[in-house]
Amino acid sequence: MRLVMKEPVEKMSGPYARRWWALGVLCLSLLIIVMANTALTVAAPDMTTSLHLSSADLQWVIDGYTVPYAALMLLLGAIGDKYSRRGALILGLVVFGGGAVAGSLVDSSTGVIAARAVMGVGAAMIMPATLSLLAATFPRRERAKAIVMWTATAGVAIAAGPLVAGLLLEHHGWASTFLINVPIAALAIIGALVLVPPSKADHHDRIDYVGGVLSVIWIGALVYMIIEGPHFGWGVNAITAAIVAAVGLLLFIVWELRHPKPVLDVRRFAHRGFAGSNLAVALFFLAVFGAFYFLTQHLQFVLGYGALDTGIRMLPLAGAVFVGSALTGWLTPRLGMRVTVTAGMVGGTAALALLTQVDAASSYGTFVLPLILLGISIGLALSPCTDAIMGSFPEAELGVGGAVNDTSLELGGSLGIAILGSVLAGTYSSQLADATAGTKLPGDALATAQDSVGAGYGVAQGIGEQARALAGKAAQAATPEQAAQLKAQAEQLAHGAGQMADAVGSAFSGAVAHTSLVGAVILGVGTLLVAVLLPRRAKAEQVEAAEPARERAGV
Repeated sequence: MRLVMKEPVEKMSGPYARRWWALGVLCLSLLIIVMANTALTVAAPDMTTSLHLSSADLQWVIDGYTVPYAALMLLLGAIGDKYSRRGALILGLVVFGGGAVAGSLVDSSTGVIAARAVMGVGAAMIMPATLSLLAATFPRRERAKAIVMWTATAGVAIAAGPLVAGLLLEHHGWASTFLINVPIAALAIIGALVLVPPSKADHHDRIDYVGGVLSVIWIGALVYMIIEGPHFGWGVNAITAAIVAAVGLLLFIVWELRHPKPVLDVRRFAHRGFAGSNLAVALFFLAVFGAFYFLTQHLQFVLGYGALDTGIRMLPLAGAVFVGSALTGWLTPRLGMRVTVTAGMVGGTAALALLTQVDAASSYGTFVLPLILLGISIGLALSPCTDAIMGSFPEAELGVGGAVNDTSLELGGSLGIAILGSVLAGTYSSQLADATAGTKLPGDALATAQDSVGAGYGVAQGIGEQARALAGKAAQAATPEQAAQLKAQAEQLAHGAGQMADAVGSAFSGAVAHTSLVGAVILGVGTLLVAVLLPRRAKAEQVEAAEPARERAGV
């Protein structure tokens, strides 16, 4: 047996014998690029303290990964189809690992943002390659089952990121959350060489680089606008990005409609199954990433759990994803895609609706059922959508198909954090102002506390430290009268610190409830649209959508 797998999957006479082992490598590669984002939500407080990050710095540390990741996937997926899908996977893992090493060594916000951007470029190679290699390696009758495992991995990674980061932060600094990616990437590279067969399109014309570059421009500008506008205001940068995104999208559509071999045939979006599947993926990840954004903050700041404890308490989500994935593998062939996907989206909407009950008195128990329901819903909804999207592309364009699915995912996640994050911040700020009205809290202290829930508790802690300092002075006062006066002031400040902490917790809990309501409405309306768009039986729609592409490819 050769150490390195060299026989292309396209030239095999039958199904590849070690395809399930190859799937393990692809899932491992997927795991680290999803965890790279979710782990950061837990590592952020430690990173903020160590690097003295502003809220703007922290936002771009998170989103410096997202912009290149989303923008480059379509073009890099097409390049992988033409030259080598496995090559794209391995090169992406090398770039991703190199960015992780750099991120662990830098000591400034600029350095971390640059390293995260490099990791995003690597992820843009890896993500579409995993799906295209999966689709090329597995025969059509097994592909749906393999995609279920792929989707389950993505769902588990969402919950596993905080757990792994929490374990590392118990004994190491934030840099360890970068370095953990390196041995995993190295293992995936070895596994790809040994277990994953090479694959590329048998017949692939010259790449439509103009369309590819236009896709990079409009998607990159759109994601930048989504990040910049809600978080930093609709100034010149956000408005310019919006204009570039709109013009770039228009030029992309016009070019692709006229090009004989487009990088993406936009006519596919006229088919209900394809359009509905992409809309479902985007909307679902809008809800999932948005909810994840505020749930981890509530567990850490309001309920006071440490990084590891927060990760452990997200595990019901991971377990429920497996349950939902098992259900969809059994239900979809029997009931059809529309029933399964709609059920998953209804479950996601119900999970967000349950979170509207969160208040200042809520404990972790309030979150368990929504987490379980959300996990089951991920498993139910996403696998059939991914299978339908991949089934709409001919074998020569599997990388592009994977990129389309993953771009919908990333755009949805970015929108979720931007829209729901903006609602969360605005509601928290407003409710905190109401809760502290009539108090003697200085205006600058209130403004600081309104910036974020972490800053709010920081202000309360600062007031408490002032109280302890005055109590210390009271113990050393020269006269009983002076001691009594200082002690009274210390007690007043201590009471104020407690009130401030209670106000911050109450305001953020109210903001979580309100944001959950907004998310439930968005996902609920989206569920109705998806239910209308998706066909009764998915297979017929997939065949119909794929036929024009197969005819052009000569398949």
